[in-house]
Amino acid sequence: MSDPTPASTPVTIAVVNAGVSDPSSTRLLADRIAQKAVDTLRESGTTATVRSIDLGPLATDIAQGIVSGMPNPKVQSAMELLARADAVIAATPVYKAGVSGLFKSFADLIDNDLLIARPVVLAATGGSARHAMVVDEQLRPLFAFLRAIPMPTSLYAAPEDWGSIDLGKRIARAAQELSVMLRSGAGRQIADSNWGGYQHQFGGNATRAQRSLDDVDFTTDLMRLATGGSARPQGGDRSDAR
Repeated sequence: MSDPTPASTPVTIAVVNAGVSDPSSTRLLADRIAQKAVDTLRESGTTATVRSIDLGPLATDIAQGIVSGMPNPKVQSAMELLARADAVIAATPVYKAGVSGLFKSFADLIDNDLLIARPVVLAATGGSARHAMVVDEQLRPLFAFLRAIPMPTSLYAAPEDWGSIDLGKRIARAAQELSVMLRSGAGRQIADSNWGGYQHQFGGNATRAQRSLDDVDFTTDLMRLATGGSARPQGGDRSDAR
């Protein structure tokens, strides 16, 4: 096994934020985690750069990618940012006792090989402490399927947590776990190994790559809905359409 990553090797952390409010508590939590991770890495001699992927402005593009099966350039740029990142902070609001549909739709577009052995901090926000287990019950299995490496400490913030010392302690613990993983270089060694039998990057989308946006009919009712339009009435008297 090769030596751990030198402390001086810079790293990049991608923050995936599914918060859509302004201001967004999800974005606030993600930023706090990212800042603590940067500070923790700096203390150990490692420079970290943070790159943010805000899903709100990409909502229509993500919907198009789900329907067409081909991410457009904006979504593809986000995927390339993920591919270049050494670690990920994934943060989503909780709606209806589950992760954000926007977050899940974006995750559905991630190639199965893109995040192999990538360290990930899992985080969520919600209106009640009742939903705290959503992070471990839904986000953790999702990233396990993608063969990423979720950190042991997951983070959830309800309104009453923001003034709590305990939230800061959990953020610090998750940041320390991420720092250890990044400095060890274990994730990269696993992903780059030739004994793991992993597919080449973006292998899961190989057949899709043979198609282009010119092959997609954006005038269908499904595509019109996905891009924010309305479906045409289906037959009968148009005055009866609702």
